Amino acid sequence: MAEEAILGFLQNNDEIPHSGQFAVEHDLDHEDLKNVIKSLQAFRYIEAKLIKREFYDLTDEGKKYAVEGSPEVHFFSAVPEEGTISIDDLKRMLDPCVFDVGSKQAPKKKWVAMGQQVSRTVQHVEDKVKEMLLQIQQGLELDQESLKSLKSRKLVILTEKWSGYSEVRKGSNYAPERRILATDLTRENLQTWRELDFKEYNFNAKGQPVDAGHLHPLLKVRKQFKDIFCQMGFEEMPTNNFVESSFWNFDALFQPQQHPARDSHDTFFLKAPLTTRELPEDYVARVKQVHESGGYGSRGYNYEWKREEANKNLLRTHTTAVSSRMLHALAKGPFTPKKYFSIDRVFRNEAVDKTHLAEFHQIEGLVCDRGLTLGDLIGLLQEFFSRLGMTKLRFKPAYNPYTEPSMEIFSYHEELEKWIEIGNSGMFRPEMLQPMGLPEDVRVIAWGLSLERPTMILYEIGNIRELFGHKVDLDLIKKNPICRLGIASA
Repeated sequence: MAEEAILGFLQNNDEIPHSGQFAVEHDLDHEDLKNVIKSLQAFRYIEAKLIKREFYDLTDEGKKYAVEGSPEVHFFSAVPEEGTISIDDLKRMLDPCVFDVGSKQAPKKKWVAMGQQVSRTVQHVEDKVKEMLLQIQQGLELDQESLKSLKSRKLVILTEKWSGYSEVRKGSNYAPERRILATDLTRENLQTWRELDFKEYNFNAKGQPVDAGHLHPLLKVRKQFKDIFCQMGFEEMPTNNFVESSFWNFDALFQPQQHPARDSHDTFFLKAPLTTRELPEDYVARVKQVHESGGYGSRGYNYEWKREEANKNLLRTHTTAVSSRMLHALAKGPFTPKKYFSIDRVFRNEAVDKTHLAEFHQIEGLVCDRGLTLGDLIGLLQEFFSRLGMTKLRFKPAYNPYTEPSMEIFSYHEELEKWIEIGNSGMFRPEMLQPMGLPEDVRVIAWGLSLERPTMILYEIGNIRELFGHKVDLDLIKKNPICRLGIASA
C-alpha cells in the first residue's frame, strides 16, 4: 500500500517533501513508509534524502531558567554598573543556587572580573540561555553547539529520536509499478530471457562469514613476545605446573616466611593436596641455614625457619618459581651459560577491578653467566624493549627480597606524554644462588612484566575484565587486528 502511494504520487508530482507529513496525509504507518522508501531507493526507483532529528524537553532547572532567566544574568545584574561589590555581599543578596551557578558562568563568559571584589567587564549582556530554552519549548531546532552547552548543564533531556526522508524524487529506474525481477537462471528463464528483467548481481557483496576459530588478543601479543625472546637466543622454560610448593615459590627465592606476600590475603593456598610430597633435602637444608643464620656474605633473617610452612601448596604467585627450579637443575651439572624465558599464568588473591585480576600472565626473562653486572642488565633491557618499540627508558631503584640491586623500568609514553612503569628487574641475590650449588662467580640478571598491560594499550582496552574472563566481548575476539610489536627482527 505504501509502495503504491509513493510511486503513484510521484507519477504526477515532482517530489515528496517530507515522509512524516506524507504518512499523515495518506494514513500510512511512518515506519512502514520508511522501509518502503529504503527498498525503492536501493533499486533506484526513487531518490531520497535521509533526515534525523532529536526532540528535547526542559528539565525542572531548565523550566525555571526559561521563566526567571539564567543565574549568570541574575549574578551580572546584581553587580553595580560602576564600581565593585564584595563577594560576601553578593552571597547575601542572591539565592544560594543562583550564586553558585552564576559565580561560575558569569566569569566564564567574561561578563565580570572575580576576586574579593566583583566588577563588570561589559555593560550589557543577552540571556542566550533563556532564549535557547524558550526555542526548545516552542519545538524549534538548535545548532549542535547550543544543544551541547544545554546538555552539559543538564537543562534539557532527550525525549525522542526521529528519522525520516525528504526530497523524495523519481530515480533512474522509476516506474509506476515495481517490476518483478528474475533472480535465478532457470531453464524457463533462459528460454524467455528477452522478455524478463533480471536482478543486477552485486559482485562486491561479501559472502556469509565463515565460522572458524579466532586467536585471542593475549595470544597474539604473547606470540610476538615469544618471537622476540627467540630472536635474542632465549629458550623457553616449562611452566605447566600452576600448583607450586611454598618452598619453590618463596623459600628458594630467599623470601622470609613472615613476608606479607605469604599471607592468605595475598596468596591462594590449597586445601587438597595441602602439602608437597617431596623436596630435595640437601638443598632444603642449605636454604634453611641461609634463612636462619645467613651465609655467603649474608647475616640471613635470624628467625626459626619452619619446614611445615615450606611444604604448603599454593597457586604460584609468579613464574620466578619456575626460574628457581631451572637454576637448581642447572647447578647439578657442569656450569653452562643459559638464557631462559617464560610467559604463563600466575595467581594473586587480589580484589578485582578494571586494572587487576586474581589471575594474569607474567613475562619473565633471565640470563645466567659468569661475571654479569648491572650494566649488562641495563643493556639487555634496552635491547629487549627497543624490539617492542620502546626506546626511551629510565630505571628507578626498588626493593625485591630475592634481587639486589633491583630496578623498576619506566618508558616514556608519547601519546600520554608521561613516563609509565612497564616492568621490574634485578640481579638474583647470592643467598638465592649459592645454596643451589652454582659457582660463586655466576650471576643471574632477570626482569619481568605483565602480558595484559601491553595488550590493553595496543588494543585500547580500558578495563582488564573486557580482555580476560567471562565478560569478554566475543566480537573483540573475532575482529581484533593483527599484532605487530616494535620491530620484526634484530
